[in-house]
Amino acid sequence: MSKLPFKVDWSNRSKLRGPGDGSMGELLKKLRDKLAPQAQGLSVSYVDDRIMRKLNNLHREINKTTDVLSFPSETGPGEFPHLGDIVISLPMADKMAQKLEVSRRREVETLLIHAFLHLCGYDHETDKGEMMALQAELEKELLEEEPLPMGLKRGRKAGSKVKVLKDGTKVVVTGRSAAAINRRAVEAKAKTKVKVKAKAKVKAKAPAKKTSEVKRGPGRPRKVETSVTPRKAPRRRRAVSTRTGVID
Repeated sequence: MSKLPFKVDWSNRSKLRGPGDGSMGELLKKLRDKLAPQAQGLSVSYVDDRIMRKLNNLHREINKTTDVLSFPSETGPGEFPHLGDIVISLPMADKMAQKLEVSRRREVETLLIHAFLHLCGYDHETDKGEMMALQAELEKELLEEEPLPMGLKRGRKAGSKVKVLKDGTKVVVTGRSAAAINRRAVEAKAKTKVKVKAKAKVKAKAPAKKTSEVKRGPGRPRKVETSVTPRKAPRRRRAVSTRTGVID
């Protein structure tokens, strides 16, 4: 265990509350002792999706929010050995926690371990699975819990599905297992449509209720139009041509 001091600077620019040094400080110290024993400083910032989207667009040219970003520090000789900065979107962490049916704190623990490994030089986008395997080991060792399935939030393979095991654990599956989950979902959707159509037919067959005639209330009686026989126009007399009897 490293005897060097280790200071974590915490900041929160989110409307949600994130766990601080009281609940996460010990985890970060254990990660420092195991992965970066010479580091003496680290910063953790909680933000909302708006800020995270700006940072992701600025540094990765991806114009959308994400759950966590890591910024390793480049310290020179004689400078304070600051390991780097971790930025976590609490709305994203909260959303993933609800999907996985865990607490927000538990999701943040996974994000901190993931980000800490990035600060130490690991990269799951270029390696052959070493980083994610080490992350799973650290979650089991330091948290004494099963690792969370990272595939739910970091680009699952196309066609993969999330399967819930009998003990409640969620895993990402592919191939035949994913196809079976997809087939069951399609069948359930089709059954729902059939039920909706059957209900609609029953409603259509039901006799329409007779509506009672609305009686006119008291007031001025309606005007009854009476048919009037039109008068015949007077016949015109023919004009009689008169002859004078004068011969020209």
